[in-house]
Amino acid sequence: MTRRASIGVAVLIAIACALPFVVSNYRTFQLTLVLVYAIALLGLNILTGYNGQISLGHGAFYAIGAYTAAVLMDRLGAPYWATIPAAGAVCLVAGFLFGLPALRLEGLYLALATFALGVSMPQLLKYHHLEKWTGGVQGIVIAKPEPPAFLREAGLQMNPDQWLYFFALAVAAMMFVLGWNLLRGRVGRALIAIRDQHIAAEAMGINNALYKSLAFGVSAMYTGVAGALGAIAVQYVAPDSFTIFVSLVFLVGIVVGGLASISGALYGALFIQFVPNVADEISKAAPWAIFGLFLIGFVYLMPSGVAGAVRMLLVRLMRKGAK
Repeated sequence: MTRRASIGVAVLIAIACALPFVVSNYRTFQLTLVLVYAIALLGLNILTGYNGQISLGHGAFYAIGAYTAAVLMDRLGAPYWATIPAAGAVCLVAGFLFGLPALRLEGLYLALATFALGVSMPQLLKYHHLEKWTGGVQGIVIAKPEPPAFLREAGLQMNPDQWLYFFALAVAAMMFVLGWNLLRGRVGRALIAIRDQHIAAEAMGINNALYKSLAFGVSAMYTGVAGALGAIAVQYVAPDSFTIFVSLVFLVGIVVGGLASISGALYGALFIQFVPNVADEISKAAPWAIFGLFLIGFVYLMPSGVAGAVRMLLVRLMRKGAK
């Protein structure tokens, strides 16, 4: 990273750490969900933006991660922090296995296969043989984690919402650093080569099948981690919370934020969290119509996403500064 980029990241982290102390608990909860969605969008961007595989079913992996955390906490008494890596591991395996048969599919056919996964997941969670674990249509209620005792002993007072925000911030930071290193290395170059020209990539010795399956697995892992964090934040999981609409919202987020952009995941998360609320305040009668207008405006004015628009703006400012 350049010195300027490092300073920008440091300032962003400082602002993120200060936010929960200057906003209400409800806003803190919303910001926690922004971090959750940012992790999920980064995972989907690895698959779609960097590897070119379209997924309309990532809400299913989000649901698997959420239910993994809920079952471990409610049924087995596992600590909340231990459910995060567990959900990531479960979704990594699930995504990799789903990616193997999907290797034969490309483009719209792959999109339809993932769409089928997203549509079927709520029904699978309601299956009566799984009700003992999933709670059926009633779902599972989760207790909100309390701040650790060492914070109180150190004289740092936090309420549960603030602590959960910082916990989500720490997890998001680790996932973004992991994603940055992955995509800037050999794996990232291989994914981009397969996306741009898979025949030429295979001719250069890249194992297309392995990297495509790996992209599916890693993408699902990110979404599963986000699902576990989201379940802990919301304190409730139910099958009807993970309809196909969740998958479509994730796809909207990466397009608005910017495809093949790490920072775009954060911009997209802000969009899908706050723009529906703004639309609802503008019109109670037709909030989704207003949301649609916002979406059309963003796509028309920023075809490369918010991240692309920000990047172009910074380049212009740097050129003017150089003159």
